Amino acid sequence: MWTGIEYRVASHLMLMGGGSFSAPGSGRCLPHLPRKPLETNQTGRHLQKVSTCHYLHTICNTNPVPKNHAEQVLQLTRKLGLLRPRDLKAIGVPRTYLKQLVERGELLKTGRGLYVHADAPLTENHSLAEAAKLSPKGVICLLSALRFHGLTTENPAEVWIAIPRGARPPKSGAPALRVARFSGHMMTEGIKRHVIQGVSVPVYCVAKTVADCFRFRNRIGVNLAVEALRDAWRNKKTTSDELWHYAKVGRVLNVMRPYFDNLA
Repeated sequence: MWTGIEYRVASHLMLMGGGSFSAPGSGRCLPHLPRKPLETNQTGRHLQKVSTCHYLHTICNTNPVPKNHAEQVLQLTRKLGLLRPRDLKAIGVPRTYLKQLVERGELLKTGRGLYVHADAPLTENHSLAEAAKLSPKGVICLLSALRFHGLTTENPAEVWIAIPRGARPPKSGAPALRVARFSGHMMTEGIKRHVIQGVSVPVYCVAKTVADCFRFRNRIGVNLAVEALRDAWRNKKTTSDELWHYAKVGRVLNVMRPYFDNLA
């Protein structure tokens, strides 16, 4: 688009030398005016006007532009923390640059369709960030949530993730995902977001995780659920009101009550 100063200068130059000018990047032209024949002594002056207009266009275009597509990919990876090939569509860069950057050692491929900057530190919760990228509608739950909250010493080989009932499970090779299907308030309540390596990761809160463990006690074991309840209560990571609320949401109040009474 034309800026005020470019429009005035271009109009002045057309009156002096004729022709038409297009606004940068818009295709909009000022009306064509008859061109006056140049005399010999006007040639130098005309070239000076053209040079001035080109200079104004240059200084008005101050938006920083990366040197090449590779630098754009690296900048986006730093911003997002974890990059997926589909993210490149927003900046108009071909996916072939991902392979080139991996071969040059500037990107690391950490999973199926997941890339991080080579200088990015990988934490113990890196797999949770990967799972959040692979399943945008999912929530970290059960054993993985227990591990995140420090309520178990077990380190599950899979990332446990809750998805809405009826949703298609995400495809994954690494990290391996263990899917649990939730519905209604059991899916939507108790979600807290944590930033892990630049990625916003949804994780169920402590009380919701404990209640879920009792609901899925046949899959993870009742002893693990009781241990999680005991540790959360003794370490004051939740309150009785929160536990009762999420026990009602998960319909496990009667199951949890005897174990909680023993703690009290």
